[in-house]
Amino acid sequence: MRIAVFSDIHGNLPALQAVLADIEAKRFDKAFCLGDLVGYGPWPNEVVDLLRQQEIPCIQGNYDESVGEGLMVCGCDFTDAEAARLGEISLNWTIDATTEENKTWLRGLPQSLTADLGGYRLLLVHGSPRQNNEYLTFDYPAEQLEHFLQEAEADIVLCGHTHLAFHRQIGSKHVVNAGSAGKPKHGNPNVVYQLIELGEQVAVTTVEVPYDYSVASQAIVAAGLPEEFARIVRTGNA
Repeated sequence: MRIAVFSDIHGNLPALQAVLADIEAKRFDKAFCLGDLVGYGPWPNEVVDLLRQQEIPCIQGNYDESVGEGLMVCGCDFTDAEAARLGEISLNWTIDATTEENKTWLRGLPQSLTADLGGYRLLLVHGSPRQNNEYLTFDYPAEQLEHFLQEAEADIVLCGHTHLAFHRQIGSKHVVNAGSAGKPKHGNPNVVYQLIELGEQVAVTTVEVPYDYSVASQAIVAAGLPEEFARIVRTGNA
C-alpha cells in the first residue's frame, strides 16, 4: 500500500496544486493532510475549497485552529519579536479573509486520526500526539518518541508543523514528518511531501516538487501581506 502525506500548505494554492498533481502521477492508495492549511499565504479559501473537493482527510493544525476559532495567537514558537509581529499580521489577515463557512469547517477538523492500513496502525497529528503546536524535530529524544508511540499504540506517527521532513525509526516503529507543501524551510523553494510504502517493511521517500513560486510570491505582495512571506516562498529559508 502506498500513502501520500503532506502538511503546512499555509495558503499557497499553486504549491498545493503541484503537490496534488505529483501525488496523482505517482499512483497512491490514500492521501492525508496533516494541517496548517491556512496562514501566511493569500489563498486560504481556495486551499480549503480544493481539499474539501478532493475529500482528503485533514488534521487541524495550530493555525487552522486559531483561524477557525478567531484566536488572538496562532500557537507558533516565534524566534524573536519581529517574527511575532509578522505572525500577528498573518493571523489577523487570514481571519479576515477566510469565509465563515470555511472557518466552521476548520473548527470541525480533528486534532488527530488513527488509521489501520497495510497491516500498520497510523496516528496522524499536526504537531505531536500531545498537542498540535509541539515541534517533533529530527533530533527529538528517542526515548520521548518511543513513549509517544507506545502511548498511542501506533506503529507509525505522522506529523508536520516543523516544515522540515524526516523519517526516524525507533525499534520497529516510525516517526515521519511530512515537511511543508507550501512554506518550505529546507533551503530551497521546492515544496515537499512524503510517499510511504507499507509492506513487509516501511519505506519512506521524501519528494521535492518544483513549482512556479514566483506566482505565489507576487500574490503575497499583491494581497498586502509582508514581503518577508514572499521571500520565504522564494528561498525556502525562514
